[in-house]
Amino acid sequence: MKLELFNIYKSFGEKKVLTDLSFSAESGKAFGILGRNGAGKTTTIRILMDVFPADSGKVLLDGAPIDYTKVGIGYLPEERGLYPKKVILEQLVYFAELKGMSRKDATRSVDSWLERLGMAEYRNKRLDTLSKGNQQKIQLITALAHDPHIVILDEPFSGLDPVNAMLLKDVVKEQIALGKIVLFSSHQMNYIEEFCDQIAILNQGKAVLQGDLRQIKREYPRDRLVIRTEEPEKILADFGDACTREKGHLLLRLNSPAEKRNVMSLLTEKYDVDEIKVFEPSLNDIFVEYTGQDEKEGSKA
Repeated sequence: MKLELFNIYKSFGEKKVLTDLSFSAESGKAFGILGRNGAGKTTTIRILMDVFPADSGKVLLDGAPIDYTKVGIGYLPEERGLYPKKVILEQLVYFAELKGMSRKDATRSVDSWLERLGMAEYRNKRLDTLSKGNQQKIQLITALAHDPHIVILDEPFSGLDPVNAMLLKDVVKEQIALGKIVLFSSHQMNYIEEFCDQIAILNQGKAVLQGDLRQIKREYPRDRLVIRTEEPEKILADFGDACTREKGHLLLRLNSPAEKRNVMSLLTEKYDVDEIKVFEPSLNDIFVEYTGQDEKEGSKA
């Protein structure tokens, strides 16, 4: 499957929220939608889900307009929306039935997911008796119980401890392996880097950068080396201002990328070097570069 957005525009009154937004996401891969608050991420997701229409533009699946009666979409919102006073099993089955499942199939699927996420003992408990992390896992089941074609995860790791975060990682990897289209929206860049092959960074309603994340990183000048060593003082003394001490490593700037091999050979021959590699910017570095640090945080759009 291939999900495509073409030339999406959306305004609310006089406020332009999305301007000529286009990107595509494929099944069996994860796509990251990034941006600061107010950049247009949530509006994009709502248009994808047909909560409201775009002013203009197209949302296509395999080249045709999405038939929302046949294409299942699972959505994990950042702002949780379950019923705190209701029994967990009852409301999970109810939500699955809303997505077209029979009650029998919905109950079977929900029980399977409760078992998978270590939540079976809580099936007849009220939601508000659970911790925030466990409530997050229950919310996740609403997104997955009906076996959707497209999975949209908005800040999925928020509030999870390391053990539950690892469990959710496994679930996400399974969904990708099953050939689902998985869309991520998160400010936790390490998770985007771990899962997403493709990204789109939104700023003020426009896609200011998009494409293959590895290729984006490789397009940056490869003229810096990261060095981890037990004798940093020797290297700092010999290379002078070209070498700086960073957190846990040294960063050596070359005169040009062509010097890379020779300098790496010199370093390994002359010094006790534990690791040496070409510096690549983190996704966080790229995000800050393209969205700016000095813009005021807007309201969520």
